[in-house]
Amino acid sequence: MTIAGSIILIMLGAILTWAVEFDLAGVDINVVGVIIMLGGLVGLLFALYRIQVARRAVGPIEEPVHRHEIYEEPEARRTTVYEERRRYDEPPL
Repeated sequence: MTIAGSIILIMLGAILTWAVEFDLAGVDINVVGVIIMLGGLVGLLFALYRIQVARRAVGPIEEPVHRHEIYEEPEARRTTVYEERRRYDEPPL
């Protein structure tokens, strides 16, 4: 039973208890309203208990869930360029 269903039962029981003046042979509407209100209250307490159990904190985890690996870039390689000097009397390439 959800919280909304419990609140609806409590409201229905309150209406039957205090707002309805109807007589049935062998049935007391006021008692039926009180029983429905108590059922709604029990359902509300149970729904709140379920929510509380679901929100409990989890203990510490031994290993991390996600491992972050650090990527280090390799050192930049230096390239050495040797240029040959040409003499002006040589033909162009």
